Amino acid sequence: MPVTVVAAKPPAAEVQADKYRFIDIGVNLTDPVFRGFHHGRKKHDDDLEAMLERARAAGVKSMIITGGSLHESREALELAKQLGFYATVGCHPTRSAQFDKFRGGPEKYLEELDKVIAANLTGKGRVVAVGECGLDYDRTHFAPAEVQRRHFRSQLALAKKYHLPLFLHSRAAHKDFVRILREEGFDKDGGKAVGGKGGVVHSFTGAAEEAAELMDMGFHISLNGCSLKTADNLAVAKSIRPEWIMLETDAPWCSLTSTHASKAHLTSLPPALNALYFPPGTKPEAFVYGRPVKGRNEPTAIGGVAWVVHKLNDGVPFEKVTEKAWKNTVELFGLTELQ
Repeated sequence: MPVTVVAAKPPAAEVQADKYRFIDIGVNLTDPVFRGFHHGRKKHDDDLEAMLERARAAGVKSMIITGGSLHESREALELAKQLGFYATVGCHPTRSAQFDKFRGGPEKYLEELDKVIAANLTGKGRVVAVGECGLDYDRTHFAPAEVQRRHFRSQLALAKKYHLPLFLHSRAAHKDFVRILREEGFDKDGGKAVGGKGGVVHSFTGAAEEAAELMDMGFHISLNGCSLKTADNLAVAKSIRPEWIMLETDAPWCSLTSTHASKAHLTSLPPALNALYFPPGTKPEAFVYGRPVKGRNEPTAIGGVAWVVHKLNDGVPFEKVTEKAWKNTVELFGLTELQ
């Protein structure tokens, strides 16, 4: 009696997680939640090192720690030196009232930012961008629009003086945002003619036409969970030209959640990568050292952001997405030691 032999299916190719590398260009490591403090109350042990270990396992090779004020910029640089990362120096638009309240006035505040930059331009833990600066018209209760505009403009002078990229923030303010950039000479080639070195509009949530205008002016666009919430957001993300794309988490903020439009694309994430990018967490009250804390975004999730971009661009391999973002980041911020 003849025997039919059915060939066994070849085992599914294992995902080589170590093929994919990332630089998280926007991470708020100075936030107290990484030390166990939530809303001013100590909820669990400091687990910064455990969080960094998870990030390394997920392929995050380096990070740029965001400075959102004079004080925070100093903290970011100190942490960057300790950890071998990088930092930005500047004042977030929602904190721009600090310029006017500073002892010695706004000129003194700007002078202090200048000094911090001048003292940290080289070596380990150096400043690689001026910012986070820009405009946020969604939160003018923190700082009036006119105050934001004035101190956004003043920080652009630092980028020109030190030939540093800008780390930019724009919310519901695109018209004034690009007008000020153009008036200050950043209308093309990222402001090269006036000493600028371009920059990146991080956590981008604007329209496709706005992204196109910024890219045409010589600015990169960075995506995170907040950039991928809605179907409209996804269409914008798909429109970002490869040579201008960057990736970030904005941790501990801007998580990718189950209610976002991005979720449909994350269902195809291979289990091996899912375990690295989204390891299961516990609530702060039930904290277990070595496990993520629910509700707190972490740099591991940058792989999920990249996966969504990969799925939006049919036919573009995941590794090509991650490597393009890596190359763009190294080039813009001068991270030559990571090449």
